[in-house]
Amino acid sequence: MTTIAIETLSDSGASGDASLTASFARQPILNRDGMLCGYELKVRAPDLPLADADHATSQADTPAHTDTLTGRAPTPVQRVARAIVRGLLQGDVRGALTEHPAYVDVSRELLLDDAILRLPAERFMLELPASLEVDDALIARVVYLHSRRYRFALDDVTQPNETFAKLLPYAEVVKIDVVRAPRALLPKLASVLKSAGKLLLALGVDAQADFEMAHELGFDRFQGYYFARAQSSATRRVSAPRHALLNLLQLLAGDPTVAQLEAELKLNPVLVMHLMKLANSSGLAVGHKVTTLRDAINATGTDRIARWTQLLLYADGRKIALEDDPLLQLAATRARFMELAIERMPEAGRDEADAAFLTGVFSFVDAVFGGSLEKTLNILTLSRPIQAAILHREGTLGLLLSTVEALECGAWGHIAALSERLAPLTLEEVAQMGLAAAAWAGVADRSAQGLERIED
Repeated sequence: MTTIAIETLSDSGASGDASLTASFARQPILNRDGMLCGYELKVRAPDLPLADADHATSQADTPAHTDTLTGRAPTPVQRVARAIVRGLLQGDVRGALTEHPAYVDVSRELLLDDAILRLPAERFMLELPASLEVDDALIARVVYLHSRRYRFALDDVTQPNETFAKLLPYAEVVKIDVVRAPRALLPKLASVLKSAGKLLLALGVDAQADFEMAHELGFDRFQGYYFARAQSSATRRVSAPRHALLNLLQLLAGDPTVAQLEAELKLNPVLVMHLMKLANSSGLAVGHKVTTLRDAINATGTDRIARWTQLLLYADGRKIALEDDPLLQLAATRARFMELAIERMPEAGRDEADAAFLTGVFSFVDAVFGGSLEKTLNILTLSRPIQAAILHREGTLGLLLSTVEALECGAWGHIAALSERLAPLTLEEVAQMGLAAAAWAGVADRSAQGLERIED
């Protein structure tokens, strides 16, 4: 894997123990216009060997950044911190971020360790947890990192306390849990922090009502899956008529001829435009410019047209880049994860992979159409196992769907339990596939395996 080499430190300093591996999941952060503007990386720290874990307790308060000067071997706690830094610099993490900044929780040990200087300051927002022990040494370290252009966010704020007061001067962003914070306190807290020049991020926004409340209070960023709920569909413009996409999907499900596809597409000029762009994209170029609809269908192929149409259902009609469209990114990532994961199952073939992709891509189609999810799935004529997986989480497809939902929340304990039922799939592989799927979704507009860039 490719590693971003920002700063070279000695083996006794930043490189740590290569046998320790951290796992990561991403959660989207949206701006006031509903577009992606960052991701929080949910971190699962590596497990230490038992003997090292026992030793770590007694070393937890050692100032970790001094060992590069003394040459002492890193403590177990330092080794974990450095494994997290090493993981954050891997190419698969970079690909999953799709050029967006990463918000990542940092412990006291990680803040005090010089390994943190390997992280490019412009790409990471360091989140200071509410449980952080704040003393003179930590404040001095935050001031030093701030002088190196590192940026900080106060995480999981529900109401001001002593830790909040001590760290606020150094924070650029304040993440407020709008569900757990006292509702009566929010207007005053938001007003004071905005007056102080802080960016406000609403945390835990999974309902449209919470988004609307935070938006009205002037919050700048929003973290949660409200945008993937049925009630938010009215706020999105459509990139093509939904009924036209449904008709095309129904036709594609029946193995149509080129003539049948051509006739259906001609009824919808917007779809013709998108397909012509797709056929002439760099990933699908056939050596000459495609100028007829029939040639576009032949150059693209029905399988790719089907996947393109499935994801086009989720596209926002505004002229925004694919990698900035949160609903399309979520649909594409989930579908690709399902496809990658099913391939690890015994005796899984192409048909199973196709079914897995369909399960992922249509698992929240109600966010587009509203109404009954079951009714929409029936219209799409999806198979019984796919419908059972989406509606009731049944079968292997249902287990995989539950797994990717847990991954989207960084629910590592739940992922571990599900992985035991999906052997030989492991938690580490689940996390790795999640990053690979996110990277695939982010570059799908430039890949022969994915989509064109979707815009009017």
